[in-house]
Amino acid sequence: MNRIDRLFGILTLLQSKKYISADKISERFGISVRTVYRDVKALQEQGIPVGFEQPKGYFLVQGYFLPPISFNMDEANALLLVESLVNGFADNSIRTHYSAALTKVKAVLKYNQKEKLEAMNAHIKLQVPERMKFNYEYLSLIQTAISEKRMVALEYSNAKEEKSKREVEPIGLIFYAFSWHLIAWCHVRNQYRDFSVTRIVSLNILDKSFCKTNHMPLNDYMSTLPVNY
Repeated sequence: MNRIDRLFGILTLLQSKKYISADKISERFGISVRTVYRDVKALQEQGIPVGFEQPKGYFLVQGYFLPPISFNMDEANALLLVESLVNGFADNSIRTHYSAALTKVKAVLKYNQKEKLEAMNAHIKLQVPERMKFNYEYLSLIQTAISEKRMVALEYSNAKEEKSKREVEPIGLIFYAFSWHLIAWCHVRNQYRDFSVTRIVSLNILDKSFCKTNHMPLNDYMSTLPVNY
């Protein structure tokens, strides 16, 4: 990768994260930390407002916007392949959002790239078992609740088809056993519970912040599951 491409890459990376350390940038681009310092200085000399906060790292000053960058065909093809995976492993809400995002990506492609992408689309197929056709629309709502640390009210049907209503604090989503699972602190059981998203009857985000302030990291919960990751 030449230096110009690397500088644009660093700028794109800075825009995609709130903070990023010099070590992370060096790992991403395979360069030394000293080279990171030089590259950041070069960006600053071009008038790009890159700031630094110890110990969090570099950041772009709020309000700076990088215009759309053109994609090469390898990047566009990768996004097209991911679209097949999204259609197979996500629910209706995520499919809708990803389709809208991919449309924006296609809008910045050159005409000949769009033609190639449309042709490639006919050569990518994903055969999904019937039990994995997720027709619910909860994943996007759950993501919002997790990011905003807001409680969720849900009606749930267990394996015996017994329905119950819960107020929970969602800490994460895990895909295992061919299904999405919501991991949340349940105020009824007063413990972390695993809710198969396919068994959720209804779900609403509440105007309530989390009551529990020190939730278990999702990786720690995953280590308790009877699944070999």
